[in-house]
Amino acid sequence: MLTHKELKARALERADVKAEYDGLDEEFRFLDEFLKARTAAGVTQAEVAERIGTTQSAVARLESGRGKHSPSIATLEKYAHALGCRLELRLVNEMSTRKAEGKTARTTRTKKLRAA
Repeated sequence: MLTHKELKARALERADVKAEYDGLDEEFRFLDEFLKARTAAGVTQAEVAERIGTTQSAVARLESGRGKHSPSIATLEKYAHALGCRLELRLVNEMSTRKAEGKTARTTRTKKLRAA
């Protein structure tokens, strides 16, 4: 029987699966931010739910990203405020980001080549 890690590695060998997985990277990072903030605040899902006037199961769905609908900005702000945080939204120019990432990758490769 395959472990989760082995199954994931095997699935990610397929280009179509890897593309879908990589496409979710931003969403997973965003959800991870929420979990880290709640953990740092020492607050349970039930406590967040009470503070924002919803149920623990609704908070669990929000944190898992498995809800039928994306949460509103107002809901995300309530969640953030319940943890003593504020929500920041920004638009990032993808072309600038890609150029910067490309420079970083080239710089890293250059450093590795020089070290060899």
